[in-house]
Amino acid sequence: MRVAVVDLGTNSTRLLVADVGAGGTIAELDRRTDVTALGQGVDATGALAPEAMARVVAVLRDYRRAIDAHGAQRTVAVLTSAVRDASNGADFARRVRDEFDLDARTIGGDEEARLTFLGATGERPADAPAPVVVIDIGGGSTEYVVGDRAGLRFHVSTQSGAVRQTERHLRSDPPAPAELASLRREVRAIIDDAVPAEVRRSTRAAIAVAGTATSLAAIDQNLESYDPARVHGYLLPLERAEKHLDALARMPEADRRRVPGLLPARAPTIVAGAAHLVEALDAFSLDSAEISEHDILRGAALEAVHRAR
Repeated sequence: MRVAVVDLGTNSTRLLVADVGAGGTIAELDRRTDVTALGQGVDATGALAPEAMARVVAVLRDYRRAIDAHGAQRTVAVLTSAVRDASNGADFARRVRDEFDLDARTIGGDEEARLTFLGATGERPADAPAPVVVIDIGGGSTEYVVGDRAGLRFHVSTQSGAVRQTERHLRSDPPAPAELASLRREVRAIIDDAVPAEVRRSTRAAIAVAGTATSLAAIDQNLESYDPARVHGYLLPLERAEKHLDALARMPEADRRRVPGLLPARAPTIVAGAAHLVEALDAFSLDSAEISEHDILRGAALEAVHRAR
């Protein structure tokens, strides 16, 4: 079945068009990412800003044209942290359904975690280390999903993300050391509180998905042009992630926008995102993370075929 999935996240809006085979194979035909910052100000105001919704709507017009050109048989949209937290989120979801003819659902943190794990681990080798934690750093929430080939062992969605913590803590440009330290303390406290110590101790490997992780992999390889083939499966050591966090935090935003491998639109939030990955690996006592291009988009594509039957 040819499936189109749109992910309306707190920081980015993304599209995947793929052919999903009967055995769960996925052949990607089109994949796009646009940083739209839908969650701009939601943590402070509790509502989606008109200009943020307008940015998403403009991107969805292009995505709808691409979906039609590919002849997708099933079209779905998943709306995550920003929409489920916002007082006007339900109205915006309804607009997405009505205006763009998408099966749009605002999903909870538990379902977000399940779909992310499904997408990230679907093609993992049988002999890979387990249990594995999938770390999905979003704009408004971060999911920690622990499991093995038998399924999920533990999952939690936290109210902590690259956009949310940037808005809470980072006032200076570049961030003041005390601001970054405060952000890191909060992120670590959230992880310690949300993920039991025994779960963290038992985890043997990490897969990191979404824009923060893929950006750090591209930065570590000094990629002038983003190359998914070189990012997917890349092993990023904790010490390298810490080095990049330190370097990015010392730069003003204008300089971060010129860093090879970093999409300029991610420059405002990459410091908070990198802090999330560093603190997560340290909390799980892991010295590296496998970076994956496979995430909730693939999980939602597989789920779309299942739901259609």
